[in-house]
Amino acid sequence: MTAMRAAVLRGTGAAAPYAVSRPLSIETVRLQPPGRDEVRVRVRAAGLCHSDLSVIDGSRPRPLPMLLGHEAAGEVVELGAGVSGLRLGDQVVFSFVPMCGCCDPCACGRPVLCEAGAAANARGTLLDGAIRLSDARQAPLHHHLGVSGFAEYAVVSERSAVRIDPDLPASIAALFGCAVMTGVGAVVNTAGVRPGESVAVFGLGGVGLSALLGAAACSAWPLVAVDVVPAKLALARELGASHCIDARGGDVAAQVREATRGGADHAIETAGNERVLAAAYAATRRGGCTVTVGLPAPDRLFSVPAVGLVAEERTVKGSYMGSAVPRRDIPRYIALHRAGRLPVDRLLTHTLRLEEINAGFDRLASGEAIRQVVLFD
Repeated sequence: MTAMRAAVLRGTGAAAPYAVSRPLSIETVRLQPPGRDEVRVRVRAAGLCHSDLSVIDGSRPRPLPMLLGHEAAGEVVELGAGVSGLRLGDQVVFSFVPMCGCCDPCACGRPVLCEAGAAANARGTLLDGAIRLSDARQAPLHHHLGVSGFAEYAVVSERSAVRIDPDLPASIAALFGCAVMTGVGAVVNTAGVRPGESVAVFGLGGVGLSALLGAAACSAWPLVAVDVVPAKLALARELGASHCIDARGGDVAAQVREATRGGADHAIETAGNERVLAAAYAATRRGGCTVTVGLPAPDRLFSVPAVGLVAEERTVKGSYMGSAVPRRDIPRYIALHRAGRLPVDRLLTHTLRLEEINAGFDRLASGEAIRQVVLFD
């Protein structure tokens, strides 16, 4: 049994600022040894993501209490029985959908839709249904997306860990587990952007700017960035956007259509807002594709003129985790980063101590931060 510091969520809907209400309590918790096909990882860095924030504010209900965090990287320090694909000392990035490898989606090459993994994530357990976390009173703590990275150690399924180059800084490596895999994957895997096609990215958080980087790496042109935060638009320009549109003024869809001479071939929506999704759809041309990555509240609805899906051959696609095959895509994206094609380091705006995590979520909620990382070294 390992005792460690961790950030635990015991209730949702706390009033902002979180630095005052402190929805995440820093506690000493207990972690059981890894079971069969599981590994224990010393967490080096864990990123703050809107998927964590949506649990904190209650817009995406999860079983509580829960140890949050799903975008992280670390070092394998203990192997459970049956582990064959990892070794002690391996540096890994976590994948937040544990993949059974046996269900129909896994067999069809779509492991992010793994049925067993989705069920485990909904229950707040590891892939085999186990809970290996408990608090000081020995009460169980649920796992977040099979990772629970806001802690000094994590026990995860071997299928939730992807080996990476050992010399990549953990603060950068962590971003490949969610922001980069989701954003770049939405462009490369889901949309299938080809050189010279136009792309508009709606929402410039960590995922949105990763999508922008992915589109630039695919030689998309024009490449349009849309947001309400001037600093993010300025960064998007530095990262390759040909046009930057402040969504606070005017008809955004009309401005995108003008910038792309009739509408974008691909619109990537990352804001998790049904109104933004409608604007993204309206910004595409005939035959255009709208890819939605953001996660709105479960009761939010999206509607489009039905005739346009046929008469204009428009497409709307969901993209979960960038439609990724993590063991294939994470190493590829890291290689592109090393080649200078994906400057992921530009997305990291803050590094934190675990005790500063609530203030970090204030920055995330306000739009001040792009990607923040808790460091454990």
